[in-house]
Amino acid sequence: MEALKQGSDALFILLGGIMVLAMHAGFAFLELGTVRKKNQVNALVKILVDFSVSTVAYFLVGYSVAYGTSFFVGAEQLAQKNGYDLVKFFFLLTFAAAIPAIISGGIAERARFWPQLIATAVIVGFIYPLFEGIVWNQGFGIQAWIKATTGEELHDFAGSIVVHAVGGWLALPAVILLGARSNRYRKDGVISAHPPSNIPFLALGAWILTVGWFGFNVMSAQTIDKISGLVAVNSLMAMVGGTLAALALGKNDPGFVHNGPLAGLVAVCAGSDLMHPLGALVTGAVAGSIFVVTFTLTQNKWKIDDVLGVWPLHGLCGAWGGLACGIFGLKALGGLGGVSFGAQLIGTLMGVAWALLAGFMLYGILKAVMGLRLSAEEEFEGADLSIHKISATPEREASW
Repeated sequence: MEALKQGSDALFILLGGIMVLAMHAGFAFLELGTVRKKNQVNALVKILVDFSVSTVAYFLVGYSVAYGTSFFVGAEQLAQKNGYDLVKFFFLLTFAAAIPAIISGGIAERARFWPQLIATAVIVGFIYPLFEGIVWNQGFGIQAWIKATTGEELHDFAGSIVVHAVGGWLALPAVILLGARSNRYRKDGVISAHPPSNIPFLALGAWILTVGWFGFNVMSAQTIDKISGLVAVNSLMAMVGGTLAALALGKNDPGFVHNGPLAGLVAVCAGSDLMHPLGALVTGAVAGSIFVVTFTLTQNKWKIDDVLGVWPLHGLCGAWGGLACGIFGLKALGGLGGVSFGAQLIGTLMGVAWALLAGFMLYGILKAVMGLRLSAEEEFEGADLSIHKISATPEREASW
């Protein structure tokens, strides 16, 4: 029975890892459909190469920083217990690699290729796992301090704060330091529209992410005996709440409609194992509203050219999810309890502060040493031709 349990756990978390790995295709197509046609190839290449760099950085350094586990032992030792520890690494790697995939959408269309790969290695090797270890592995005794202060530890079941808020708030400094895309905000005050290049691909990306998210959330139980149907239904309800809110506030704009479910899913990650489904529905609806309102403000009022809206979607909705867990997770509001709003507030603010500080330091150093941005000529030509020497539809440019 023990051997069966070990094998089942390894298969369970492996399937979760595969589902979250598939989400990276969602990131790729969401960005491909949102950027202009001259930057589509770059969107696809970035996500795949970022994932590859993330894998090496997390295997060699990041996983050890977060969990104190080293893979520099014999294969015989690694294969013990059906290799569960290795499969767990794969699952958690897919979470870590989501951080550069998130940032990629914010800095699209004008970022240089190699500086961002260096940033990816630093983020996945050190910045992200340091906070991951604090929240999910009792690092530095901070969870114990939060519990002593508020009565409960910070609760983040599937990463509203650890993954999404940190990713979104890391992206904000990168977006600010890069500056807006050329001609986006003209000196005469006119805002030049840069509409999505392909709505079907954008929608495909959103659907792939949505489906994979049920692996992201449900499989965060990490062992089959802890699987929860409540997590699945809460994820569903938050997804629906985010979609309907984005539909209403976004005035049927397809970009908002397809980002609405993602906003809801970002927000429900933290408390998906504690909330009542109606609480999850409200959490998702608030997140969808946050995305539409703040994306509009950043683009049109504050003139922060965050191409895919990753700071509103992941940064703000992730922070809201951390707080929502401390509200709708309470027994008084139908939740399972065992959570404190004070702990959620402290933990969320810690994640935001760490990501902002680390983001400005990392991207500030890279900007000073290497430069972050394509030249004006390269940006005008497009990242596809400037970086990869081929367009998304090369046969159209061919001369016979």
